[in-house]
Amino acid sequence: MTEPKTYGDGVAVVVVTYSPGETLQRFLDTLDDATERTVEVVLADNGSVDGAPEKAAERDHVRLVPTGGNLGYGGAVNAGVATLGDEVGWIVVANPDLEWNAGAIDALLDAARRRPRGGAFGPLISDPDGTVYPSARLLPSLGRGVGHALLGRVWPGNPWSRAYRQETAEPRERTAEWLSGSCQLLRREAFDSVGGFDARYFMYFEDVDLGDRLGRLGWLNVYVPSASVMHIGGQATSQASARMLKAHHDSAYRYLADRHRGLAWKPLLALIRLGLAVRLRIETRGAQRPSSLRER
Repeated sequence: MTEPKTYGDGVAVVVVTYSPGETLQRFLDTLDDATERTVEVVLADNGSVDGAPEKAAERDHVRLVPTGGNLGYGGAVNAGVATLGDEVGWIVVANPDLEWNAGAIDALLDAARRRPRGGAFGPLISDPDGTVYPSARLLPSLGRGVGHALLGRVWPGNPWSRAYRQETAEPRERTAEWLSGSCQLLRREAFDSVGGFDARYFMYFEDVDLGDRLGRLGWLNVYVPSASVMHIGGQATSQASARMLKAHHDSAYRYLADRHRGLAWKPLLALIRLGLAVRLRIETRGAQRPSSLRER
């Protein structure tokens, strides 16, 4: 059996960019206060055309890594991580439309030292108005997943969505079943052990899938609200709305289908696919683009 690779204690921040606009500059400005360490920033770029990543790469310790196309979120993260040296043992994966609160990364690293079986560590994420985003959740079991997927928009307070999103959970340090991929610290050894993100998920559910696979190997997903970031919102285009909603529904189906294999599940999965198709048709009538936090 091959021994796990040993890494140093260095920290790198991997950011997936796709024409991020001015938000990327604010992300980098506030990153300086998030840690006392010098961190390497890798911009895994999926084909930006606004020049923002190239401008950001003029800064010290910021490196642009073109992915060669639009690989989706998880695929781009994997490409960025692949360029890191062995001295990097900690990977911060983050959306470019975040502002870092002071000491956020250091608080995540402190939690990681306390929890040697922790594979992923997620901060408290808030909107500019102070609303806390439910970023540490239960896995979408078949019941919770279907209930939330089909009813979440039309009946936000349904019991399946409430259980899945864990919105009423106290903001204290605790384990979760998965953490929002919009911002999390990953132990590189743990990331390697599951082969990184599953690139089949172009967008959405790649973080749910990662959290599940980490948990199956005995790693913990840890919510650390003593670390906090603010979601300031990124570039949005209504033209992309239908495509992103379709990607969300495709990923939701893939997640459930991957975990319910065999002929006995096929009739139920067919009904789920039909229900998701109906929901997509309803939501794309004048829908706005979903949040870059991959709201579900």
